[in-house]
This record gives sequence, C-alpha cells and structure tokens, in this order.
Amino acid sequence: MEYRRLGRTDINVSALCLGTMTWGEQNTEAEGHEQMDYAVERGINFFDTAELYAIPPKAETYGRTEEIIGTWLSSRGNRDKIILTTKVVGSSENTWFRKSGKKPVLDAVNIFEAVDNSLRRLQTDYIDLYQIHWPDRPMQLFKGLSYVHEDGEYCSLNETLEALNTLVKAGKVRHIGISNETPWGTMNYLKESELNNLPRIQSIQNAYSLLNRSFETGLSEITHREDVGLLAYSPLAQGYLTGKYQNDALPKGSRKELFNRLSRYETPNAAPAIDQYIKLALDHNIDPAQLALQFVTSRPFLTSNIFGATTMVQLKNNIDSQDVKLTDELLQSIEDIHLIFSNPCP
Repeated sequence: MEYRRLGRTDINVSALCLGTMTWGEQNTEAEGHEQMDYAVERGINFFDTAELYAIPPKAETYGRTEEIIGTWLSSRGNRDKIILTTKVVGSSENTWFRKSGKKPVLDAVNIFEAVDNSLRRLQTDYIDLYQIHWPDRPMQLFKGLSYVHEDGEYCSLNETLEALNTLVKAGKVRHIGISNETPWGTMNYLKESELNNLPRIQSIQNAYSLLNRSFETGLSEITHREDVGLLAYSPLAQGYLTGKYQNDALPKGSRKELFNRLSRYETPNAAPAIDQYIKLALDHNIDPAQLALQFVTSRPFLTSNIFGATTMVQLKNNIDSQDVKLTDELLQSIEDIHLIFSNPCP
C-alpha cells in the first residue's frame, strides 16, 4: 500500500481510503466491521464517513454509519492506527440534523453540535480530518458542472473557519478539509486562513472519475501550488464503471435497484462513454472496476481514492486495483475516449 502526505500535515494516509456510506443501510454492523478488519489487514489506514450517513439520507439512518465505526474502534482498540475523517452537513432543507429542528447552516452553534454528536457516535475524543460536506452558500450542487449563481444568505467562510478554529484549539479536531467545493471557494478558504491566522484546509473531497474529470480544469493547479490534495469520491461512478448496469441491467440488491437515485450518472453521453471504458479494460484483460480505480489513484494531484463496497468480493477486488499497471498506450486510449466523451457526468 502506498501512503501519501495529507496536505501540509505530518499525517500519511493510504492512497486507497475506505468509504463507509452503505453501512447501516445496505450493510449491517457486522459487515461493516468485517470490511474495516480486512481493509486494515491490506494496509488501509484511512476511513471516510459523515454525520449524514447512511445513504440515502433519512432521519431514521442519520448517524448510523458513525455508530458502526464507533463500535469497531471501541472493540479493536486501535484508534491511534486509524486516520478518521468525517463531515458536517452544509445548508439543508432537512430539519432532522439538529436538536433544534431548524435547518442546519455552517455557523458555530451547528458545527459544535455536529462535532460533539460525531465524537459520541464514533466513540473517540478527536477527529483527524473534519470536513465541510458541501458549501453553505446557495449553489446548484450535483446537477451539472457549470456554475449557476443563486442569491441567498449564507454563513461567511470566516465564520465557519472561526468555529473550526475553536474545535482545533480544543483538541476535538486535528485538521480540516472541504468537500464539493469550487476553485473560488477553495482559494477563499485559504485566503481567510492566511489573513486571520485560522486553520488551513488540507484537502478537498470532490467527485472524480473517468466520467467526471472536471477537477483537472482549475482545482488541480491549486492542489499542486497550495498542497490541498484531492480525496476523490465516486471513482466508480456509483458502480456504473464496473459494468453492472450495462444494457439496462438491474442487479438485485444494487443501489439503483434499491433506491433508484443515480441520475447523476445517467446523462445522455454517460452510457456510450461507460461502454468505451469497459471495452478498453476488457481488451487489455483488466477488470473494469480496477481500471477505473487505478486511473484515479495514479493521478498526480490525488491524495487518496475513496471507494466503497457492499460485499467482501467487491472490497477485495477494489483493493487489488493498486496492482494494475497503466501503460502509456492504455493511458493514451483513455485520453482518446475522454476527448470524445468529455465529462459527461457531474
């Protein structure tokens, strides 16, 4: 397993990160524990979760994933061996996140309540990396790659950073990061930190896959110049790049069959692009999932590649992706497909 430095910290995280959002919905507590045991055995030291999980978000399952991780940490006694990251929700219409019953925002009151609840569920007294799950300001998130301006009130980045600074000083949080952010948001977080002596963001967790390489356009330079590395999520495009949904297939127990909320990867050019990437993998005798994962892992701006699994077979196959060799010929073929089907999915 390869390990990479998290931002400008002294923390080294595994290049593969275990995503956990299915635990408590598609996966039982026992299955989550089994996955964590195996991941650690294979050298993974980095787990990603969120107060929002399990997915899909519901009041009934809110926080359940963190609870499963918490019972594992308590029973294994290995907290010091794990780099743990979780997230606080941004502005939302859902009112069940907070005890007050009000819509959450990224101010001190909400952030303090969120982190204390996460610490309790995780059965730990500190979080290695605490991330803003999505921006507080009004945005057309997850609906496209273009910026569409929306007016509306929101907590300033300074107000959010001041709250996070309090948590860092209290020892509840070691480092901070952002997620689902833009180049503007990323650079303004960095500016506020520098001007006001506030904690510096160390990472950005955004979607990145063969179907969505928009991170390369503006954020990749920030990664190199500012040491804010990418934690890539959805590297398998919610399973589409494995090929399991090809030709309108609907595997029993799959996320699409259970929840049918994968429209992000069902845009007009998605299917032909997926077909091309899967054919490329099979032509080179490579498992399609492993090709998709190793492409992401091999990017120079990537800190860690976050993947999830609902079965142990999937988990083992995903971790084995680190052994795939990407030749110059194969990488050129990926670029050729990308030029024809450029970023078909948000």
